[in-house]
Amino acid sequence: MLNLVMRVAPTDTSVLLLGETGTGKEMIARAIHEASLRTSAPFVAVDCSGLTETLFESELFGHEKGSFTGAIARRTGLVESATGGTLFLDEVGDIPLTLQVKLLRLLETGVYRRVGGTEARHADCRLVAATHRDLSQLVREEKFRSDLYYRINAFPIALPPLRDRPTDIDPLARSLLQACTAGPFAVDRRTRDEAARGV
Repeated sequence: MLNLVMRVAPTDTSVLLLGETGTGKEMIARAIHEASLRTSAPFVAVDCSGLTETLFESELFGHEKGSFTGAIARRTGLVESATGGTLFLDEVGDIPLTLQVKLLRLLETGVYRRVGGTEARHADCRLVAATHRDLSQLVREEKFRSDLYYRINAFPIALPPLRDRPTDIDPLARSLLQACTAGPFAVDRRTRDEAARGV
């Protein structure tokens, strides 16, 4: 898995990270960004499962002042915020079918418009997407667009769960113990002794 990460990182190829919740998909997405030629530009993470249909387009592409009730000022979207860098779409499988076409259009043309705007804007960001869902099954069930699936699945990387790599448990445990004794949550000896005496 790490060899695949290092192989794709220097390119601008779209990456799809596949794995269960908790396998470290965002951490791997950051590693891809940091090993890329875009490392000095922003890494922008978007939790697609937390976006409602009404907010999705505005969050991703931004909006113009007065484009809808409550739009009291122009707002920069996350695609624009990621200019020069990496846009990480976490849980891309949760994007509603009705909105997938908007993401597809962005990937196909590299062009988008702010909500309520007329000016065509050009995106300059590398896409890394992630999901815990079986997108190929969702495609068969017609719950995920096949054309979007093939766009984001240019370079898939499967992240194995910890139960499939038991030799990693010991070094992970040692690393966590070291972080606990040396990090911001460490309890120094004096504090521990005072706590034991009830001070």
